This record gives sequence, C-alpha cells and structure tokens, in this order.
Amino acid sequence: MGITILAIESSCDETAASICKDGEILSNVIASQAVHEQYGGVVPELASRAHMQNIVPVVDQALLQAGSKLSDLSAVAFTQAPGLIGSLLVGTQFAKSLSLSLQIPLIAVHHMQAHVLANLIPEQRPSFPFLCLTVSGGHTQIVLAKSAFELEVIGETIDDAAGEAFDKTAKLLGLPYPGGPLIDRYAKLGDPLKFKFAEPQIPELNFSFSGLKTSVLYFLQKQEPGFIEANKNDLCASVQHTIVQILLKKLAKAVQQTQVKQVCIAGGVSANSGLRNGLIEMGQKRGWKTFILDFSYCTDNAAMIAITAYHKFQKGDFASLSVNPSARAEW
Repeated sequence: MGITILAIESSCDETAASICKDGEILSNVIASQAVHEQYGGVVPELASRAHMQNIVPVVDQALLQAGSKLSDLSAVAFTQAPGLIGSLLVGTQFAKSLSLSLQIPLIAVHHMQAHVLANLIPEQRPSFPFLCLTVSGGHTQIVLAKSAFELEVIGETIDDAAGEAFDKTAKLLGLPYPGGPLIDRYAKLGDPLKFKFAEPQIPELNFSFSGLKTSVLYFLQKQEPGFIEANKNDLCASVQHTIVQILLKKLAKAVQQTQVKQVCIAGGVSANSGLRNGLIEMGQKRGWKTFILDFSYCTDNAAMIAITAYHKFQKGDFASLSVNPSARAEW
C-alpha cells in the first residue's frame, strides 16, 4: 500500500500542506499572508488568525492535487518547532485532531532539520555526508549531515541571521517589506564592488551580521539627500555581495575542515540569486559537488516537512497526542 503522509507547515506566516507518498512529493501547496506588508514585518496575532482561515483550504488543495483522500493517509506530520507559538499552535492542533480522528500516527518535525532534509527531495540529491548552509530570516547555520538523523550544527550566527540582515538593510534603503527579494532584484542592475561594507571577523565557523547593518547605517547617515535613490542598484548590489561573501567564505572554511565536498543550501535566503550563483561558481573552482534546490523548496514549505516525516515514519519515530509546539526548541 505504501506510506502516504500529509504534512503541515505553519511556523511563521505561510500556511502550507504537502502530500508525500513513498518519498515522492505529490503536492506542495502554500498560502502566503499579504496582511503583514503594511506593518513592515510579521505580526504574530495576525499570522495565527490567517493560519486558522487558510489551513482547511490548503489541506484540501494538497489532497486534491495529489489525487489522495484522507482515508489514504498513513500518518500526519506537522512543524513542532521553532517558530511563532501562535502559528505553530494552529498547525499542531489541526494535525493532532486529524491523527486522533483517523487513528493514524502523528509525526512532529523540527523546522530546521526539515530545511536541511529538503535537499533529499530532488532526484539529483546529495548522499551522506554533506554540508548544508541553512540561511533564513531567523537562522544562519552550517550543518554537517551524516545521516537524516545525525545533523550537527558546526557553525551559526552569534547575533542576527542573514535574512534579517537583508531585510533590515533593505529598510535602511527605504525598500518595503519583505526587502530581501527587492535587494536581489535591484542588485542585478548594480555594481557589487561600488561600495565597501564591513565583514565581521568572527572565529571558527560562526557568523555575525550586526556589524554589517551598523556599517550600512553609518555609511548612509553621511550621505546627502537623494543619494540612496540615485545609487539604489549599486547599494543593493554591494550589500548583497557583502552578505554572500560572508556566507561563502565560512562555507569554504567548513569544507576545508571537514573535507566534505558535497555542498547544499537551504532556507529562504537560498532563493537569493547572488548566493545561488556564488555557490555554483565557488563549487566549480574548488571541485565541490553543489546542489541547488528549486525555489519552491527554499522558503517555508510543507514538502520539506513531508520528506522529513517520511524518514521518521520509517524509523518509527512518532509523537504522542500530548506533544506541544515550542517557539525555540533545540535540535
């Protein structure tokens, strides 16, 4: 009969559902929340309300696209941590209710583990061990993946995440939220070497982006009115170049230390064209085997929860109905 899993992702402001059968993703549906744009960031209460409105239609659509019925399901999976607690609660309670009513196993998934294992979805996927640079609005990590259940964080940010650096520097440049994709768009038209910004010197494989934001702020404060608009493309290109170089230099150091030359990226910032192109170029120069995810698996999505749940199902790693979501759970 096979293993068919319904997975739900609701950690932030995307309501997502996916159907996975025997390790193959049959559907991956995402409902985004435009309501946050006017506030310049995600409003937790509004996010949880939108999840409650979206979750049933999204699950219905995922089942429809996959050609599946509730009676076909072998298990239901959900994002248990980390994330906005109100958002997580919606997905958790929905999954628990479905598990109880259908009398099928419940699978709790860690959001960051799922980002790494999203690299197991495509046909062209890495074998273990591999390195994964996971970059998003809330996390920046280098993970050594020895197996689906042996994931070691060997480097991480000590302050801000790369995605946060993109969004906050975008705000300094007067760009609307979310600013990261807009920086990427304008950067394609600018000179990445036009302006020089600080690259914090952090020991080992850890990252820091607070100094970069301060560097951009002080630089802009010294300029005349109209400077930003006149130099928008070059500013965006220079900011993006600096962030990408910080990430890739640490990744190169991780490859050197571990001698693992299969390299992946994951998380929302892995959709950035500068990072994707930079990784491919560096991989070609250094003899790495690089893996670039499809855009649909970069940002928060339920397919990554589904593929992780598939491996957990095979291991018999199920959750009880007493499981609770956590905003900041460790791996």
